[in-house]
Amino acid sequence: MIKPVLISAFCVAAFLCGLSSAQFYFPNEATDVPNFGRCITPNRERALCIVLDDCKYLFNLLLSTPLLDSDRLYLSRSQCGYQNGKVLICCPDRYRNFINIPSVTPTTQAPPATPSNLLPQPGQCGNVLSNRIYGGNVTKIDEFPWMALIEYTKPGGRKGHHCGGSLINSRYVITASHCVNGVAIPSDWSLTGVRLGEWDTTTNPDCEIDVRGEKDCAPPYSDVPVEKAIAHPQYVPESRNQFHDIALLRLTKSVQYTDFIRPICLPASANLRSATFDGIVMDVAGWGKTETESTSSLKLKAEVAGVPISKCREKYATEKILLESTQICAGGKEGVDSCRGDSGGPLISLDNTKKALSYYFLAGVVSFGPTPCGLDGWPGVYTRVGDYMDWIQETIQP
Repeated sequence: MIKPVLISAFCVAAFLCGLSSAQFYFPNEATDVPNFGRCITPNRERALCIVLDDCKYLFNLLLSTPLLDSDRLYLSRSQCGYQNGKVLICCPDRYRNFINIPSVTPTTQAPPATPSNLLPQPGQCGNVLSNRIYGGNVTKIDEFPWMALIEYTKPGGRKGHHCGGSLINSRYVITASHCVNGVAIPSDWSLTGVRLGEWDTTTNPDCEIDVRGEKDCAPPYSDVPVEKAIAHPQYVPESRNQFHDIALLRLTKSVQYTDFIRPICLPASANLRSATFDGIVMDVAGWGKTETESTSSLKLKAEVAGVPISKCREKYATEKILLESTQICAGGKEGVDSCRGDSGGPLISLDNTKKALSYYFLAGVVSFGPTPCGLDGWPGVYTRVGDYMDWIQETIQP
């Protein structure tokens, strides 16, 4: 679903502000480029879905510095898929031959499937799709579209969701190992699926009222069976320390990306793998689902700041719990922390080092915290995803 956007909200480039279009493109020059079907732009224009490189106006807009938030939102909502690792964009005819743009030859063949290119790259993942509202604790309907609910089948065929996860490509979800083989998971439960595209667990489809007072609805959620649950081989379920609390869920089929189902990026670069996150404000989000409880029907979020591991070690040592560098501590404010997240759900950080392409990446996986959660002075503990990039890339398959 592509949601309508007021044109005035994007009145930043000359074309969008209603200046003469003849100043910016060649309307009569024929352009023969591969297309992948018809589409509707965020401004409700009929267009063709083509490789971003072939849509000269939008390609140039992406490279502009600084990239305005309104332009970033328009670009994100104009995406219409991927082909051979290339982003596809919903491109009106007049955008194709924008003046003074260097020619880019699109790739004609997909590269061999290797672990490194099985993961989407920035621009394909972690998109800042939603015009989010800061300071609130309820997410917007399309915020954090990589979030998943983990489904368990219980005796008698009953099903329930008791953990969270994050979509990282079309076939894999990352969650916590304790959601796969943890001691709190009853032995007669089977991890059988994931739910994607969810926002309000009491409705289907989900709808919210937009800024114009109109009802804006998402497509129905998607329940996808899990083919294989892969707990980290060094995870020890009975350990109080919960080292290596990370797992991969392979889905039975590839999922189709939409505005409401998209992958999050992983911390693949060297600087993100080794980042400390001390004092960095991040998001933790979810429905508050744990192995035994559920606290919200709406997807919630909270801002948490990274806490130095040395300080966190001192706190948890009083409970005879050891922490190591493969774990991140964040939060510690009363009533916040992972109470608004799910076991196995994401700790989300924003990489904005490249101004033309800011994106969200998965800094951590919700592991454990104090009981009851959200105690003042007790940060939540997360598995540091950057330390497990080699394992992830070695484990995932086409």
